[in-house]
Amino acid sequence: MLDTSPLTLVVERFADRLRATPQSRLQRGAAAEALELARELAVRAQRLESAASAAEAGAAPGAAPARVVPDAGIFVVGDQVAVAGLDLAEALRATAAPAPDDAKAPSAMLDEAVRLVEQAEIRAMR
Repeated sequence: MLDTSPLTLVVERFADRLRATPQSRLQRGAAAEALELARELAVRAQRLESAASAAEAGAAPGAAPARVVPDAGIFVVGDQVAVAGLDLAEALRATAAPAPDDAKAPSAMLDEAVRLVEQAEIRAMR
């Protein structure tokens, strides 16, 4: 089982910072950056979950449309980042091997997700 604690830690740190961020900074782009990140993390989690479901059913991975994280306002983006990030961490933990059409190993996907969160935090908090 893959240790996803690096992703969990950066996601929780960024989510906590967003929850404590003043409204003015959220309005200047921090919330938009966070929402974009939450949407990307959610899409990645959905892809992994879809591939895992298809593998269990013995079918080819389907191209079901991704569910999009809604824009629920600037004051909830911290929670949206937390939920999407923790969903991705759980999907990565449940993934034993790369999907046939995906050349990346779960550990590489984990490292990439950690970098995404760290870069989004830097952009949002400058």
